[in-house]
This record gives sequence, structure tokens and C-alpha cells, in this order.
Amino acid sequence: MASLKEIKGRIASVSSTLKITSAMKMVASAKLRKAQHAAGNLVPYQEMLSGILYGLLASDESGKLDLQAYTRPREVHRVALVCYASNSSLCGAFNANAIREALAVVRAYEAEGVEVCVYSVGRKMADAMRRAGYPSPGDYTSLSARPDYEHAAALGEELVQGYLEGRFDQVEFVYNHYKSASSQQVVRQTYLPFSPQASSEGEAAGPYRQFPPDYIIEPGRAELVEQMLPKVLRMKSYTVLLDTAAAEHAARVVAMQTATDNANSLLVTLTLEYNKSRQQKITAEILDIVGGSLQ
Repeated sequence: MASLKEIKGRIASVSSTLKITSAMKMVASAKLRKAQHAAGNLVPYQEMLSGILYGLLASDESGKLDLQAYTRPREVHRVALVCYASNSSLCGAFNANAIREALAVVRAYEAEGVEVCVYSVGRKMADAMRRAGYPSPGDYTSLSARPDYEHAAALGEELVQGYLEGRFDQVEFVYNHYKSASSQQVVRQTYLPFSPQASSEGEAAGPYRQFPPDYIIEPGRAELVEQMLPKVLRMKSYTVLLDTAAAEHAARVVAMQTATDNANSLLVTLTLEYNKSRQQKITAEILDIVGGSLQ
């Protein structure tokens, strides 16, 4: 059995860890609320904007809108894969799940003879992909630390430009989707070629799914779509970034709550063991005193 001094040292160590995990949980909870608020403000705007675009495309009965550069499927020889993770750990299986899925997608493409360029967003993803032999074309760790529309839009512009110039035949996202505070699911989503169909539940389900035929569009349907399509693509890049941030903070809240619960349980066990050892020591000393007085 461990000595009282050893048990007391373990109790102090666990108590210190408990304070750290509790503080980290509070910080992650505050960041999660902020991320949820940001996503909650953006998603309705994105859905309405996407709904208007889908409605315009769906009502193009004459086929005058020429979107072949964005929508025409190509024979896939080169793929850009944008993989999202966090800059730090202590968030459960959040990073491991994203990295495992990203590597599986890369190896599946390579097995088909497709060249893959991996854009790693987040330090953990960048480090894992670099070790696997897929260095990122740029440093996107700041995107994971502080989600920002300008930088997310710049990444979206770079991907669109690479697609239009023929450097990529397809662009995909791999990221953790925030379903709830206790559930994050790794998803794989095609970014380009652009599909005029809704890419996620709820998109284009609003009043603009079928664009009203009595609307007068100025300067014209083609000009409006030409302006809206790049904006929708940039917005999609930012939405994915916010979704990943919310999923990361939610995963960290759950991980720190689990660690705090485990620390509390261990603290109870150690305290009980300490009290038992102390009582045994006191009892032994009393027996020694009583035994000595009877001699």
C-alpha cells in the first residue's frame, strides 16, 4: 500500500489537474457560444443567398445561363483536398477523426492514379499531412485559430481560380460538422464543380427555390448569377470554417468535462484511500501504546 505522503502527493496533483480541466472547459464553453452565435448569424443569410441562386438556375428554362466553367464535370486527374483540424489538442478524437478521414481520401484517390494537392487548415492537420508526405501549399493555421471571412474568402478564391485555370479537376472539403454539443461528424463535401442542387439539408428550401416568374431582374438573369455564384462559393468556404470551429470547441467542452469527471472520481478514491491508511496508522499506534502499558 502507498504511504500517506505518496497518496497526499497524488491528491495534490489530481486537484491541480482538476482546476486546469475545469478552467479549460469554461473557456471552451465561452468560445463555443461565440462560434454558435457567429454561425447562427451567417447560416440564414447563406441559405437565403443560396436559395435565390438555386431559384435563378432552376427557372432558367431557356438554358441561357452559361455556367459550364463552374458546373461541368471533368475527368478527374488532379484534386484539391481542403482538410480542416485544430491548432491544439485536448479535444478528444476531433483531430484524429479528421486526419484519418483525410488520409483515407488521399490514398483512395492515389490508388486510382489521381494527383492530390492537400490544403491543410489547422496545425494538427498540417503536421500530420507533412509527416505523411503531403505538405500544404500555404500556411493556414491562422484560419483555425481565428476564423475570418477575408482569409476564408481568399482561400475560396484561390481554389476557384485553380479550378477555372485547370490546375484542379475537382475540389473537396473534409471537416468535422457540428451536429450538436455532444456530436461532431466528419463529412466529405464537393466544393467544385458546383452543383445547382442543394448541397446540404435546408439549402434552397426557402421561398426562392422556384424563383417567381413575375420578378423583373436587373440588369439581367445572367449578370446576376455571374455576380452571385462567386459570392456563394466564398461564403461556403467561410461557413465550413465556422462549422469546424464550433465542432472543435464542442469537442473540447466534452473532453474537458470527461476529464473533470474522471478527476473528481479519482479524487474521491484517493481521499478514501488516504483516510483508510491514516486510520490504520492511528489504530496501529494506539495498539502499540495499549500493548506497552499492559506490560
